Amino acid sequence: MSGHSKWATTKHKKAAIDAKRGKLFAKLIKNVEVAARVGGGDPAGNPTLYDAIQKAKKSSVPNDNIDRAVKRGAGLEAGGADWQTIMYEGYAAGGVAVLVECLTDNRNRAASEVRTAMTRNGGSMADPGSVSYLFSRKGVVVVPRADGVDEDAVLTAVLEAGAEEVRDQGDSFEVISEPTDLVAVRTALQDAGIDYDSAEAGFVPSVSVELDEEAAGKVFRLVDALEDCDDVQNVYANYDVSDEVLEKI
Repeated sequence: MSGHSKWATTKHKKAAIDAKRGKLFAKLIKNVEVAARVGGGDPAGNPTLYDAIQKAKKSSVPNDNIDRAVKRGAGLEAGGADWQTIMYEGYAAGGVAVLVECLTDNRNRAASEVRTAMTRNGGSMADPGSVSYLFSRKGVVVVPRADGVDEDAVLTAVLEAGAEEVRDQGDSFEVISEPTDLVAVRTALQDAGIDYDSAEAGFVPSVSVELDEEAAGKVFRLVDALEDCDDVQNVYANYDVSDEVLEKI
């Protein structure tokens, strides 16, 4: 029976991975559709769409799906939904501030999903404005660590393009800039021959909360639960976890 049990476990894990992959694809496709609707269907003249397409491609979303999303967003194909961006605010364990960015065609469903994920995983909803002031909207380009690509190489490439700082995240670097400098920073990396995983505007915390092992576990569970919601596009939180704590988890 051990072989069968092993397969059952593997099958379950694969199903979970496939489900997560399906959710990720749906979120990336939504991003592409909204970018095309807001700025037009030509990536050459719509940097937000260009970046959304690049991110989808790097996550192996099929080209057909991407093309159809562009057409729906640009109004060239029927079936585009009326997506709205909604922000929810809350708290996680250890006093961590959480911003939840939703892209939804049903506000009530989105609010219910987020509230349920929060309350079931030790979080709590907060009034609008009560935690958002702890975050600033910034351009964020994620660069994977690779041969010949270290912090100095990244910094040299982006310094004159408007980058504010380069953060070492272990297996990658985050290049932070004003949202208006995002395209210039991304282009500077391309010109320097440095590959990047994603380039998009997001929310960066101005202060961080250091977490111990127990609090970190709770925060990670909450973030996972929120990211698992169909209407949630991004989750931002102002926690900091040391390498020692990460290893224990």
